[in-house]
Amino acid sequence: MIVCPRCNQENTDVARFCLACGHALDAQPAGAREERKVVTVLFADLVGFTSRSERLDPEDVRALLSPYYSHLREELERHGGTVEKFIGDAVMALFGAPVAHEDDPERAVRAALAIRDWVLEQEEELQVRIAVNTGEVLVSLDARPSEGEGMAAGDVVNTTARLQAAAPVNGVLVGKTTFHATEHVIEYREAEPVTAKGKAEPTPVWVAVQARARFGVDLFEAGRAQLIGRERELDALRDALARARSQPSVQLVTLIGVPGIGKSRLVWELLQIVEADPDLIVWRQGRSLP
Repeated sequence: MIVCPRCNQENTDVARFCLACGHALDAQPAGAREERKVVTVLFADLVGFTSRSERLDPEDVRALLSPYYSHLREELERHGGTVEKFIGDAVMALFGAPVAHEDDPERAVRAALAIRDWVLEQEEELQVRIAVNTGEVLVSLDARPSEGEGMAAGDVVNTTARLQAAAPVNGVLVGKTTFHATEHVIEYREAEPVTAKGKAEPTPVWVAVQARARFGVDLFEAGRAQLIGRERELDALRDALARARSQPSVQLVTLIGVPGIGKSRLVWELLQIVEADPDLIVWRQGRSLP
């Protein structure tokens, strides 16, 4: 017997769709799959929109919110985030689940700054409060956010919601872990700790001002320990550099690996080779989010 997760109707084992509501049953998992992950949570909420919507026709409310929803989803997904849910004029997004990147905290803060800047450019006089925080959550691997199913649960979600309520108007407030993970690429100013409901101690926070220039920051303090076990990969980089200098052609080397495996460290080692060369070699660095 298969129980429909949507309406709790009991169905036969061979049923592919619920007999009561038509919900698809053939893809139901045998059991809930969950995983602990460190993610970055983003909350954004329009300021004063509830009272403003009381004076508007429902069609006007929809006309105002539709481009807001659309742009926020586009901006969040462009930076690698996943929109978990929209609640009225608020949005919650995750960076690091279901897909993780090495720089999820930075992606989240950059997305927040992009949303803030877009809101400031609008003629509708929109105002927004945004908070970004990083921590451990329990992720439901089978959740479908597009159908309103929650993906993550943990204290960091509740804390981020509290920080969002305390954020300055048209400001981005971040927590301690996010701050330390991004302070070399994002300019911050200190803010008064937030006394959040349910927290024994005030939560330290910072206001994100703007992104710093990216030149060289991916390699910042990269080489503190001796590189071990990457001789073959480093030789491939040396050979590509030699071919680029001796041949009139561009050399492309792609480094692929899971977060934390040492891709940035390899690039840092290549930079040391360039720096040690007696000839003048111009180093240019670019970056594009997938």
